Amino acid sequence: MRNLEKLNRRDLVKLSAAGVMAASSSGWLLPRLAYSNEGRTERPKACIMLHMQGGMSQHHTFTVPEYRAQNDQIQTAVAGVQFCEYFPQLAARMGDICLIRGMSTGNTVHERARAMMHTGYNPNGTVVYPSVGNIASCELGVADAELPNFVSIQGGSDGDGAGAPHRSVPAYLGPRHATVPINDPARGLENLRSAIAQRPFDDGARLLDEFETELQSTRPSIAGATHQANLRRAVQLMRSDKMRAFELEREPATIRNAYGNSQFGRSLLLARRLVEAGVPFIEVTLAGWDDHGGALRSVGRRAAYMDPAIASLIDDLKQRGLFDNTLIVLMSEFGRTPHLADSGYNQTLGAGHYANAWTTFLAGGGVRGGRVIGRVDARGGAVTDRPVNVQDFLATMCHALRIDYRKEYMTREGRPMTFLTPSARPVQEAF
Repeated sequence: MRNLEKLNRRDLVKLSAAGVMAASSSGWLLPRLAYSNEGRTERPKACIMLHMQGGMSQHHTFTVPEYRAQNDQIQTAVAGVQFCEYFPQLAARMGDICLIRGMSTGNTVHERARAMMHTGYNPNGTVVYPSVGNIASCELGVADAELPNFVSIQGGSDGDGAGAPHRSVPAYLGPRHATVPINDPARGLENLRSAIAQRPFDDGARLLDEFETELQSTRPSIAGATHQANLRRAVQLMRSDKMRAFELEREPATIRNAYGNSQFGRSLLLARRLVEAGVPFIEVTLAGWDDHGGALRSVGRRAAYMDPAIASLIDDLKQRGLFDNTLIVLMSEFGRTPHLADSGYNQTLGAGHYANAWTTFLAGGGVRGGRVIGRVDARGGAVTDRPVNVQDFLATMCHALRIDYRKEYMTREGRPMTFLTPSARPVQEAF
């Protein structure tokens, strides 16, 4: 222990550069609440949420058969259900997909609608709400897991920007349920790779742990204990074989080729690998959907890599026995206008923001495929049957994941909070 006196400032800088002190500030390395599997033999639930940031046009993706948009439509595997011509592989898998065509959320401001679709609430400036991923981390996360319980992957940006990506905040759940971001799926967790050889790294980590242990014994603090816990978990992960989950090159070329050579395709492959490794919630964001010049000019380009990648994810999960316990969600913050002319620079179909009638889809995780929930009028501008608001949508996700969205959590101030309001109801037709 006395050799800690030799650990000067320069040594600490070296340890930091080596990654020893780079314990995640997000807090995911802290001990997590256990998800009890006592008496259960099935695999725990997981979710892969595909966030199409910017506002995905319902008319240029999973259109209603009554409405003729600018693109042709193709028959899906389910009679009477048609998709846009650009999604033939997903159309062939409609038997695994449950469409919710009656989404009606009302908010058309990017940042606010994005937050609402993640948390269930409009931001109000006074209360911070956790996202569904943070809730899943808390409720599905495994105690002492070597991998984080909530990972967000940047799946690329293809088109017009719509602001910064949504930042999920754990709020009253605590920092251990924050997301761990991956900016490039091909590079994985870059800040958890040692810059020096294993032996000097281990020696440095041991010395630093001894230093913090002695400091805690003489001057204990919550911040110090938190950092030491983070450090130990970081070192544990760096030594863990589960880090291999981030190494996409371990996949056979045939699998990598099926997902495609795009950042989005690689993100979905990484998501599958993380589910297989035990991560309960992964969000993949594909930005660039703010198509004010009209949705037609961009959707074909995006669909060229989206369609095979999502289809491959469904097939891959099935082949590995993971599909029934892994919920796939495809969502956006809202849809696009059903008008051929809006106002200002929104002069083409699908150009403006639209939140009164739009589409999401669910697959896997116990959801019954081959179903279409909700109907809209011939133009696609109004929900005529079974509207679904954001609270009901998130309640449906929670129901599939076996999460009690009415469970009470206590804030630091002693205020009880629930993830969703008492009025939230799952879309039971999806099950």
